[in-house]
Amino acid sequence: MKGSGGGPVLQAVDVVREYALAGVPVQAVRGVSLEVGEGEYAAIVGPSGCGKSTLLNLLGAIDRPTRGAVRLRGRDVSHMSDREATEFRLRHIGFVFQRFYLMPMLTAAENVELPMAEAGVAKAARRARARELLAYVGLDARAGHRPAQLSGGEQQRVAIARALANRPALLLADEPTGELDARTGREVIGLFERLNADGMTIVVVTHDEVLARAARRVVHMVDGAIVSDEPNAPAEVGGPPRTTVSPTAHDDASPFRRTRG
Repeated sequence: MKGSGGGPVLQAVDVVREYALAGVPVQAVRGVSLEVGEGEYAAIVGPSGCGKSTLLNLLGAIDRPTRGAVRLRGRDVSHMSDREATEFRLRHIGFVFQRFYLMPMLTAAENVELPMAEAGVAKAARRARARELLAYVGLDARAGHRPAQLSGGEQQRVAIARALANRPALLLADEPTGELDARTGREVIGLFERLNADGMTIVVVTHDEVLARAARRVVHMVDGAIVSDEPNAPAEVGGPPRTTVSPTAHDDASPFRRTRG
C-alpha cells in the first residue's frame, strides 16, 4: 500500500516472516506490502500478537524477512550481513522503544552522544549536537542529570533525542508511550507531532489510541497481515515546551540535516 507523502523513504514488498514453532512453520508477518513517503507519520495498530512489532523490526533491519524485500531510500536492507545492518541502522534509522534503554551511569547529554561517538563524530560536534537536541525536546536544563534523576517522560524524551543524533532518514517507535502515565504520554505524543511537522518521517507501533489519533495515517494489522491503511485527520496533542528557535526541516538548525565528519 502506498503512502501519501513525498518520494518513498521506506518500502516493504510482499514481506513474510516465518518462524518454526514446535517444528511447525508459523507466519508472524504474511505478505505485507507497505510504502512510506518522505515526511509521513504512520501508526501501525492492531491486537496483541498480530505481528506489529515483528513488522517494525523487519522495517528497521533488526530482523530479516523469510521472503520479500525491505528497502530504505531504494537500498535493500533485507539481505545485509549483521555488520552491514548494524552500520546502516546507526547512520540511517532512529529507534525509540517502550523501555528507554538509557545508560544509567551517563548523563542525559552523554546518552545522546553515544550514537555519534559510535559513528565517529568529533567530540566537540557531538557535544554541541546533544545540547541542540536536548533543547529541542525541552530538556536543556537536564543535560547533566543521570536517568535515575529524570521522570519516565523525561527519560523517553532523552531516548528520542538519542534516536535523532545521527540525523536518520526514518524514526521507528515501538510502543513509545507504553511505560508512561497519561500526562507524560501526551507530552511524548506531542513531541512526535512536532518532529513530523518539522520534517521527520515516522512509523510508530502502538496500542495507545491517543497516539494513533495523532498520526496522519493508520495501518491496521490482524493475524500478520494489513487489513486497512487509511489517511487520518490527526488530533493535536500538547508536547514539551518549544525552544526559543524551533528547528525546521529546511533551516540550518534542523535536527534532521546529515552530520559531516
